[in-house]
Amino acid sequence: MPRLIRVLLAAAAALLLVPPAAHADAPVVIADGHVDLGPRLVDSRWTLQIRDDTGDGPVWREPADVVLQVADVAKTTVPDDPAYAFLGTPGTDVWVLPQVQDQRLVWPGWNTQDPSIAEVVGREVDWRLHGVEGPGRFELFLTGNFGAPETIFSSERPYPQETGVEAGTHVHGNWVFTAPGAYSLDVEMATVDGHADRATLRVHVGPGDPATAFTTEPSVPPSGATPAQPAGPSWVWIAVGGVLVAGAVAAFVLRRARRGTDD
Repeated sequence: MPRLIRVLLAAAAALLLVPPAAHADAPVVIADGHVDLGPRLVDSRWTLQIRDDTGDGPVWREPADVVLQVADVAKTTVPDDPAYAFLGTPGTDVWVLPQVQDQRLVWPGWNTQDPSIAEVVGREVDWRLHGVEGPGRFELFLTGNFGAPETIFSSERPYPQETGVEAGTHVHGNWVFTAPGAYSLDVEMATVDGHADRATLRVHVGPGDPATAFTTEPSVPPSGATPAQPAGPSWVWIAVGGVLVAGAVAAFVLRRARRGTDD
C-alpha cells in the first residue's frame, strides 16, 4: 500500500477517536449573580443575548439556553402602600428580584453597551414585550425619586408594549412575579433602521425544578406548604435603590414622555 494512503488512513482513524467538542451554549440555570439582556452583533447579525457575569469572566449566552431562577428567598408581600396597588392586594405573596443587588438572588438587568453595536445604534434601542406565559402576573418597574414606582412592562396590559433604552446604558429594575412556577417572556430589541431580534426569556419562580422552564408550557404551581425561608427582599431596600439611581430613572421617564409612551 502506498505510504501516502497509509498516512491518510491513519489520520482518519485518529480523527474517529477524538471526542466531539462540548457545546459552548449548554443550557444553564442561573440562581444568583449579575446578568444582562442586551443586543450585540454576532457574525455581523444583530442578536439578542444574555450576558452572564456570574463566572470568572463574562459569557454571552443564547436566551434559549438560560433559565433565571428566582429562589423562594425572593418571596415577600405587597406593601400596604397605594403606590404599589398595581402589584395586587396588600399582604399577598409576590416574588421580587429587586433593583438593588441581593447576593442571594440573580440580578437581571438590560444594557446597550456592547461595543459591537456602537456603529449601528442611533439614539436608542426599542425594547418590546410581546407576551408573557406563566402561572401568575409579571411586572417590571423602576423605583424612582422617593420610592415612586415607574412601570416598564406589565402582563396586565395589551401587547406589544414598548420602551426606549438609550444607547450605551445599563439599567436594573424590580422584576415581580405573583405566583411560583415557570414563565416565558417574549422580548425583542430593535433599532429604527431595521436591526431587530426577538427571543424568549425563561424564568422559574419559587420551589420546584427550574429546568421545567426550558419547556414551552409553564409548570403547574406547587401545592401545599413550602419550607420556611429567610426573609425576602425588603421594600425599604427597593426604595433605597430608587434613591441611588434617581437621576437615571428621571432621564428614563423623560425619554418615555418624549416618545409618547402610553402607560
